[in-house]
Amino acid sequence: MTRVLCSLLILLGVAPCIAVGQVVDLAPPTDVAASDVPDDTGGQIAVKWGLSPQDRPAADGSNPVLSYVIYRKLVQTGRGLESGAETDAGAGEIIFTSDFDYEANRPVGSVPYSVTEFLDENVEGGVTYVYAVAAAGPGDSFSPLAVAAIPVTAKMQYINQGKLWFLIIMMVISIVIVYFVFYAKRGGKIKVRPIAGLEAVTEAVGRSTEMGKPVLFVPGILDINDIQTVAGITVLSNVARTAAQYDAELKVPTARSLVMTTARETVQAAYLGEGRPDAYNEDNIYYLTDEQFGYTAGVQGAMVREKPAACFYMGAFYAESLILAETANSIGAIQIAGTAMPSQLPFFVAACDYTLIGEEFFAASAYLSNDPEQLGSLKGQDVGKIIAAFLLILGCLLATLSTVLPAVAPLRMADLYIMNNVLGEDGLIPDEERVTMLNNEINELWEAQKAEPAIDEGAN
Repeated sequence: MTRVLCSLLILLGVAPCIAVGQVVDLAPPTDVAASDVPDDTGGQIAVKWGLSPQDRPAADGSNPVLSYVIYRKLVQTGRGLESGAETDAGAGEIIFTSDFDYEANRPVGSVPYSVTEFLDENVEGGVTYVYAVAAAGPGDSFSPLAVAAIPVTAKMQYINQGKLWFLIIMMVISIVIVYFVFYAKRGGKIKVRPIAGLEAVTEAVGRSTEMGKPVLFVPGILDINDIQTVAGITVLSNVARTAAQYDAELKVPTARSLVMTTARETVQAAYLGEGRPDAYNEDNIYYLTDEQFGYTAGVQGAMVREKPAACFYMGAFYAESLILAETANSIGAIQIAGTAMPSQLPFFVAACDYTLIGEEFFAASAYLSNDPEQLGSLKGQDVGKIIAAFLLILGCLLATLSTVLPAVAPLRMADLYIMNNVLGEDGLIPDEERVTMLNNEINELWEAQKAEPAIDEGAN
């Protein structure tokens, strides 16, 4: 329709018309350059250019340049084309010709006017590309192509320089963990803070034995691939050993078949370890249903019918947490819960006698087993938490002081380094542009402070 209208206007001699995709008298962008993005997997290339001389708003607010379109072509032969913007060309051929057809070639991207960079995230590692940028104006018109002088190859870096501080911190934590593991194996004493919920296991199972009622253990509603379920099974092992010692009946309803199988093996091993294989009954560890509230209803029915004296909830829970806890509370059972679901912890805290909060739940295996490897790992992780807390406190302190004393260069530099290098992704060496900007800002503050006394003297 546009071409027909243009032809009619030309025949009538009313006005000239620009065909779609035609090159017009529009200045191209300048200094086009493409470079491989560092510290990536070889799938990104950054393209930068200078603005077209005509890229400036007119008095009426209009801009001759509406956008910039980016094209690319392959330099190497024998590689498949990645988009309609590419043609396979040899190294000796002219890749972008003067009669480039804008309609036949699809660009790899475009950006609005006044933008001077584009990140191409759809490239293949090890392939060489050449890029060109054109300014686009009204009526699908384009400037001549500005071609990058040097082709670029996307390369994968095996080391992300921006993550070096993360690597250093993780290496320190790993070394500390290994040290404490060997320290514990040599007989060193590693103190673990008493966890009230785990200390109460003996009390809860003993109460069930005295009352002649069963112990109910609920390992959550997620499958065995969830870390919370694994932690719950670890606690189940300790509960089963205590139940074998006290000759208490242990029942474990599960919502997943694999969890049922794992729980059966865990409980059987615990009974064998205590010398009570005859007391183990696999029928007490059974599967109900995968459906969330169907499982909840089944557990509720077991609570109401059998009235267990002790109920354990160890695993991942959702909306059923309060339903189960309130039902057990109504029959007078002692309840011990543990989960890493933040939204369900308030309900367990309100309705249960003891609750393992967050990492207490994951530390239960080391706490209960007294295994040197687990205790050493737990101690090493605590050191890692101390390092993280120290960095956060130091960063907050430096940020506060640099705000109160903005002209003190060492404070500002330290704050910048911790924020962008240690906790950020700038790596070991500070970013030169950020450092230059910070130095300029500090110099301006010093100049302003020097000028203040002269202004005050003139006013007097």
